Amino acid sequence: MNMTDEKFMAIALEKARRAMEDGEVPVGAVVVYDGEIIARAHNLREGLQDPSAHAEMLALREAARKLGRWRLTGTTLYVTLEPCAMCAGALVLACIDRLVYGCYDLKAGACGSVFDIVREPRLNHRIEITTGVLEEACRSVLKEFFANRRKGSVGKFAEQV
Repeated sequence: MNMTDEKFMAIALEKARRAMEDGEVPVGAVVVYDGEIIARAHNLREGLQDPSAHAEMLALREAARKLGRWRLTGTTLYVTLEPCAMCAGALVLACIDRLVYGCYDLKAGACGSVFDIVREPRLNHRIEITTGVLEEACRSVLKEFFANRRKGSVGKFAEQV
């Protein structure tokens, strides 16, 4: 972990907090290329009514548009929560170089905890991983969201939950 990782993770955390304000599970993601942010996103599953509208997927789509290519070599994805199987598969298929995430997802994580898709030797691409960047802050925003959800007071979609 380095100061650059912390800087970009802090921006992903801002996106996670925005997701929470919108009543979405607070996950934020940032894609960096040549030291510059080329994409940022937060979960929008509720708002878009799209099961694939995870922060990582939205950020990858935006990065591909900005670079004009689907192969995202040379990029790093910063995300507040360990990606799920869908997102981990997309990261492998997009050929990103590096993944940095804040906290593990011990129920659905697919980058080291429950599964390890991004380092599966039978796949054609493996991703360098750094974990635990701003881990406590990333975990804290999730805990706050789910505590509020249990109380029935999370954002504009609370009445639907």
